[in-house]
Amino acid sequence: MIHRSLAAIVACAVVALCGTPALAQGLASSPSISYTRDIQPIFTEKCVACHACNDAACQLNLGSVEGALRGGSKMPVYQGERRTAAPTTRLFYDAVDEDGWRKKGFYSVLDNQGSQAALMARMLELGHKTPLTPNAKIPDEIVLGLNRTNMCPAPQEFEAYAGAHPKEGMPLAVTGLTDQQYQTLQRWLAAGAPVDSTALEPTAVEARQITEWETLLNRPGASEALAGRWLYEHLFLAHVYFEGGKAGHFFQWVRSRTPSGKAVDIIASRRPNDPPGGDFYYRLVPVKGVIVHKTHITYPLNAAKLARVKQLFYAGDWQVTALPGYGPQRRANPFETFEAIPARARYQFMLDNAEYFVRTFIRGPVCRGQIATDVIRDHFWALFQDPDQDLYITDARYRGEATPLLAMPGQIDDVGSVLSLWRAYRDKRNAYEGLRRDAYAAAPAPTWATLWTGNDNALLSIFRHFDSATVNKGLIGDVPQTTWLFDYPLLERTYYQLAVNFDVFGNLSHQLQTRLYFDLIRNGAEVNFLRLMPADARAAILGDWYQDSGKIKIWLDYEDIDTDTRSGLALSKHHAVREFGQQLLQRTQGLNVAPDPINRCTGAYCSRPDQPQALRNAEQSLSRLVSRPAAGLKVIDQLPEATLLRIQAPDGKRQVYSLLRNRAHSNVAFLLGEAYRYQPGLDTLTLYPGVLTSYPNFMFNVPAGEVPAFVDALQAAGDDKARFERVVERWGIRRSHPQFWEYFHDMSRFIEETEPVEAGVLDMNRYENL
Repeated sequence: MIHRSLAAIVACAVVALCGTPALAQGLASSPSISYTRDIQPIFTEKCVACHACNDAACQLNLGSVEGALRGGSKMPVYQGERRTAAPTTRLFYDAVDEDGWRKKGFYSVLDNQGSQAALMARMLELGHKTPLTPNAKIPDEIVLGLNRTNMCPAPQEFEAYAGAHPKEGMPLAVTGLTDQQYQTLQRWLAAGAPVDSTALEPTAVEARQITEWETLLNRPGASEALAGRWLYEHLFLAHVYFEGGKAGHFFQWVRSRTPSGKAVDIIASRRPNDPPGGDFYYRLVPVKGVIVHKTHITYPLNAAKLARVKQLFYAGDWQVTALPGYGPQRRANPFETFEAIPARARYQFMLDNAEYFVRTFIRGPVCRGQIATDVIRDHFWALFQDPDQDLYITDARYRGEATPLLAMPGQIDDVGSVLSLWRAYRDKRNAYEGLRRDAYAAAPAPTWATLWTGNDNALLSIFRHFDSATVNKGLIGDVPQTTWLFDYPLLERTYYQLAVNFDVFGNLSHQLQTRLYFDLIRNGAEVNFLRLMPADARAAILGDWYQDSGKIKIWLDYEDIDTDTRSGLALSKHHAVREFGQQLLQRTQGLNVAPDPINRCTGAYCSRPDQPQALRNAEQSLSRLVSRPAAGLKVIDQLPEATLLRIQAPDGKRQVYSLLRNRAHSNVAFLLGEAYRYQPGLDTLTLYPGVLTSYPNFMFNVPAGEVPAFVDALQAAGDDKARFERVVERWGIRRSHPQFWEYFHDMSRFIEETEPVEAGVLDMNRYENL
């Protein structure tokens, strides 16, 4: 249990907080309030959607009692131009109590300030006395989204903040607390914000499996230690859950100074592959706080997975006599660091769980990933090369030549050396691409057997929503303009560059090197895919991906592609990419978990045949919006990146769809100037059942019988803002809608009903003011 002093229970503080004797009298006689029972549920319903992860305003994280006690900070996590790395401020890692956070510059939002109420109390009062007009647009003077500059007033600065921003109390620019919720929070704050906490305890089934896994990763011996290190570095981001475990129980891997059976003492290194500073043990600890969707990257552990890991890493005859150390060189090239572990075992482990690994570097949990996402297209598929067709796996000589060239930048963060470092690593990468091109030119021509089809992780769809992205199993949407083909060197480098080695608190040099190298990674994935295309079509396809200024990038930074060696796939020269996609869909019907008649309608019926008639009719109407360029559907220009449609069936049930805007670009090869490469007339929409975003930008609630009218209204709106606003007024759920939170959290409930392990609170920081 956690307790705080109740010294603030004095009448003057109560009167100062409440403003009226009647409410003060009510507070004085109020029964005790439990943080766990009464307060956290309010935070979860009304606050966590904005106050979680690194992008929480003022770093105020209200997903747990520890976050509430930590308070706020003026230091921004996202500050790409800083010349020196910022101190890390990770909740549960970088300080263990309030005093530790105060020393790091955090200030309390719960403590009364003499005769003044707590900062949270005053922020809530400011928000409660200025309610919004129901379902009206938010006033223009309130800046929202990523363009908002968080002012983060300290307690003594509140009066100045309130005077300058009288309509910007909390919750910010959204339907606020109910009167009961408001009074409960104010009573709690007036009482000194006492807290209690109940730690998550593993069940007996979970505890047994935790012991098995900790025993495995901490086995004695040099080879065992190297295998344990590789596994930890690949699973440290996972929200682990166990077969037979309790719903909602998740765990994560940490390095601890204490062994199994003792209290965990976390080693809070900046990266998971930094020096541990002494003896350590791999431990599984409960994930604390409210589960939020954007950081919730799940990974199952069970008896079959344990046997698989033992088979891959602990049953072979490989040995290591001296363990590699830690430090910049080891971080830069994990292929050298772990070269003693068979490459096939490493790659196969990643293939078995490919969705997890791609999610770690595409979806999160950095929580504001524009440094990565602006280098990818808005919609593409990801495929994987079969281990038996991967020369890095099958050819020891090739592997030996390639390994030194696979080092990655970002370990040296000297700002003055960023260009020279970039050029050095670019040249290494291009030397590797030349080596790969020539080696594969001498290998048998690729066929459909080149693609790995071992399980349903083999086919993935990625959708980018400006500064966030999602990954889902299956081939979703129309055949995309580009497809990525990962082999082992590319998959491992992407994971290390964007997940293991990336430091969100890093400086300009580190972040710039990471972004520039990811451009090379994307190009490598595209070039891998080009090898499947007809030789005489590859230059034209590459030119389509790198139009206009992209051609400069091809000349300046990329290695030449192979335009001579034939492909074993029977594809026409002029429509090779689309034919490949169509044949892939046919060949993988049994593996593809995302059949998609809405976006890939080939006949008269463009809906899922297994749905009730009302939903089939709705999908048939909605299919008129998808896979059409914006030049012929002008309303696309008025839609945000990720819209959720809640279709209410006559029987009371509802289906949720994601309506995703795929922005078109002449190329995505440059760090700056995205607007100059944007091709709005080529934008399209993808509509798919389910929630395919952690950051909804808007919601529509449409009765199934009104879907045809809704679609007609969108088509008729075109680029007319007044017409589009009428659509929003009739079916839209604005931030000020009286039932906003009911609809917003219903999206999470839908995930819980359809994919319970993946459920978490969605984020509304990007919810737009349509």
